[in-house]
Amino acid sequence: MNRIGLIALFLVIFTACREFYTPMPRAFYRIDLPEKEYILFDDTRYPFFFEKPVYAEVVPYRTDDGLLWSNINFPQFNATINLSYFALRGNLNEHVADVMLFVDRHKGKASRIRELVFEDHENRIFGMIFDIRGSGVASMYQFYITDSLRHFVRGALYFNHVPNNDSLAPVIEFLTADMDHLIETFQWRR
Repeated sequence: MNRIGLIALFLVIFTACREFYTPMPRAFYRIDLPEKEYILFDDTRYPFFFEKPVYAEVVPYRTDDGLLWSNINFPQFNATINLSYFALRGNLNEHVADVMLFVDRHKGKASRIRELVFEDHENRIFGMIFDIRGSGVASMYQFYITDSLRHFVRGALYFNHVPNNDSLAPVIEFLTADMDHLIETFQWRR
């Protein structure tokens, strides 16, 4: 009887301590995207205005050389659009070359770089949009806008952490649409 009880106790202990592994599907964090809604950003310190998302904040700052630039921050996504403004002094090609250099730096990590020309002749807004895809790309979306004579604006989307572009794909698409809206509503101050 003791022998049977000892064997039963051993079996209970042996089987009770065993964990059964159940494989779980690979998943990412749930990302809640807000409703699209835009308001006019019209700060008279800038020679332009545009519509920005209500869930974004524009933070102006001055550079060491006195230029007034800004960051459009998306705190919910830990993302920023760096917006740089330059007054043209016959140096349009120099600024375009700088933008192309920034885009070229992504070629090693990019699986695709799509270039889109943007033209609004009525409002004198011309530029290019660079949709950059790849798993290790630092800035997935960049653009420049100019009137070809006096103004030049460059924008680039960055995440304030090491990007995992596969899991961030819904956020990247969401913010890309916001940047497209910024470009479509962009106006020079007259």
